[in-house]
Amino acid sequence: MCDIGQVNLKEGNPKWIKPKMTIDQHLDYKFILSLEGTDVATNLKWIMSSNSIAIAPPHKMETWYMEGTLIPNEHFIQIADDFSDLDEKLEFYTSNPKAALEIVGNAKRFRSNFSNENLEDLIALLVLKKYFEQVD
Repeated sequence: MCDIGQVNLKEGNPKWIKPKMTIDQHLDYKFILSLEGTDVATNLKWIMSSNSIAIAPPHKMETWYMEGTLIPNEHFIQIADDFSDLDEKLEFYTSNPKAALEIVGNAKRFRSNFSNENLEDLIALLVLKKYFEQVD
C-alpha cells in the first residue's frame, strides 16, 4: 500500500534502499509521509501547499511554522509514532475522498498565512530585535 524506502545506507537494511525522488515525483501521490529526523520535517511546508496530504506522527519540533498549532486530521493525517495505524488511516481517507479534500483545503489555508513575504521579513526582524534585546 506504500512506496517507502531509505535513501541512504548509514544504518538499516540494504533491502530498504530506494532512489531519491524529486518533489514533483512525490506530488504524484495523494499521501506523503512527513517525518521529523534530527529536526523538523522540512517537507511539511511544500506538502501543505500541494494537493497531496501530509501524513505524520505527532509533531515534536516547533519552528516559525508553528507546527504545534496544526490540528491532527484537519491539517494533516496523524498516525501513531510506531506507524501501527498507517494502513487504517490510508484506507479511511482513500474511502472518504470528501474528508481528504477537506484536509487539503485546510492545509492550504494554514499555509497561506506564510505567503506574505513583507510580513515574514518584518516578523524575522522583530524576532532578531527581541533576541538582541535579551542578549544585552
